[in-house]
Amino acid sequence: MIKLFLKLAIVALLGNAAFRIGAEYLTYVRFRDAIRDAAMFKVKNETELMARVMELAEQYEVPLDEENVVIERQERRFHVDGWYDKEIEVAPNYFYPWHFGFALDAVKPATYAVTP
Repeated sequence: MIKLFLKLAIVALLGNAAFRIGAEYLTYVRFRDAIRDAAMFKVKNETELMARVMELAEQYEVPLDEENVVIERQERRFHVDGWYDKEIEVAPNYFYPWHFGFALDAVKPATYAVTP
């Protein structure tokens, strides 16, 4: 009986950790896709994109600092590099610092008018 209880407790801890890590990874993927979407369709220059990235970080509850984001632009192409660290509670009262990094390219559609 005790063996069964221990096995169930271990399975519950592993399931909890998988759920929490999976939820944070899903948030990371959605955040990254939102940045790509903003770069392709919603902003016109680097300053607007940086402001939009910071808004998205707040919306997705991502602890992103502005100095951890680098935006480069070449005509219709935006390149965005960035990273953040977030502590994930993988077990009750045990937090693990997880590193999330992103490097993405977004090319505006051909109908986009290039502005300096």
